Amino acid sequence: CPQANLINELLVVFVCATTGQGDPPDNMKMFWRFLFRKNLPPGSLCQLDYAVLGLGDSSYPKFNFVAKKLHKRVLQLGGNPLLPVALGDDQHDLGPDAVIDPWILALWDKILALYPLSPGLEIISPDVRLPPKYTLHYLAEDSPHPNGDLLQPTAPRTVPSELHPFAARMVSNQRVTAESHFQDVRLIEFDITGSGITFSAGDVVMIQPQNCPEDVQQFCQLLRLDPDRRFVLKPTEPGTSLPALLPQPCTIRHLVTHYLDISCVPRRSFFELLSYFSTNELEREKLQEFSSAQGQEELYSYCNRPRRTTLEALWDFPHTTCAIPPEYLLDLIPRIRPRAFSIASSLLANPDRIQILMAVVRYKTRLSKPRRGLCSTWLASLNPEQGDVRVPLWVKKGGMKFPADPDIPVIMIGPGTGVAPFRAAIQERVAQGHRGNCLFFGCRQKSKDFYCQAEWEELVTKGFLTLFTAFSRDQ
Repeated sequence: CPQANLINELLVVFVCATTGQGDPPDNMKMFWRFLFRKNLPPGSLCQLDYAVLGLGDSSYPKFNFVAKKLHKRVLQLGGNPLLPVALGDDQHDLGPDAVIDPWILALWDKILALYPLSPGLEIISPDVRLPPKYTLHYLAEDSPHPNGDLLQPTAPRTVPSELHPFAARMVSNQRVTAESHFQDVRLIEFDITGSGITFSAGDVVMIQPQNCPEDVQQFCQLLRLDPDRRFVLKPTEPGTSLPALLPQPCTIRHLVTHYLDISCVPRRSFFELLSYFSTNELEREKLQEFSSAQGQEELYSYCNRPRRTTLEALWDFPHTTCAIPPEYLLDLIPRIRPRAFSIASSLLANPDRIQILMAVVRYKTRLSKPRRGLCSTWLASLNPEQGDVRVPLWVKKGGMKFPADPDIPVIMIGPGTGVAPFRAAIQERVAQGHRGNCLFFGCRQKSKDFYCQAEWEELVTKGFLTLFTAFSRDQ
């Protein structure tokens, strides 16, 4: 929404998250600056009715800081709050829904009192299934195939970003913990030659993961989908943009592999939408219970505690699953989100390369199958020695800043894989001849998970690094 239009709006609902140490999210930064301009007159939003919903996590000291500050600022500019600011909390057993549900009901009451519906218009009953966001049109088997469905390593026109990731070649994928150690940690290197990517110590690389072929195959079997069928998407409402990064036309296999997050823990809205497709009475009752306010404790025990995946939930509702219309897949299952990793190398020490230090996420819950992190499991499975392996990535500015003045010494504290950004900083500072580098590193055992040991010891010998270590299991 163009910021300047805010002056003319009568009713606005703001939904905002907080990142880092009480900062606005990236896509809100421009709006934040605009709203906090000193020259905005005090009454400039006096015609505005508004409500603010914050999405936060009370384990952070600046819990929902952006929502609270936004609420105050709009009030300062003359806005009329319909309700007190709502502070959704990820730490609550029911997640943010515990706050959002009652707030939304109260919000609709206020809005309908102030803005009654025109004659002949009615609120759509919750029993009515809304149309999907997109319609899916299968192409005839013999229609011509487009050239190359997947990410081709092309010369990028723009600096790589979420909408235009760079297909970087994986150069090496090396385990840096002892084979006998419980945790598999990798030092992975990518070649970014020709990408135009630049970064400095403290920056973050974003990686777009994909689902494993077995899960994709299972999903297609469950939903009775032919993975090789090709389709085009059309928006149901004019003006809706098509999902970015999905080629048109696209195969079902590409959609499930690269776009649908079938390994995430499903949300309440997933069960709500699923209940509309259910042809089986028992399954439909259970789905309706999971999507009701009363059923949230049970949903939490079923989904969040054991970290049950969307694919596993679909297994548990077989009659419903095979009745899902394919065009609803994009409404039902969220897209795969990119994962952020601290960059663990410096361009000054390793030109045209990005390295990350990554722990492979694997843990047990009461479900028999171990839980696995989507991105780390996928990256760990790639073997650059078996051919050309490409990974879609781009770089974002990190929140960590190192002093520009070479004479300022730096104390860095990074236990475990948290040492990654400091490795980048030490490489950068050593390449520039800075000697005042002091690193505190902790891990379990010197012989098993002392990352980059040889590198640190060589720098100590050369006088570039002062190193303090703590090995918790070796005492």
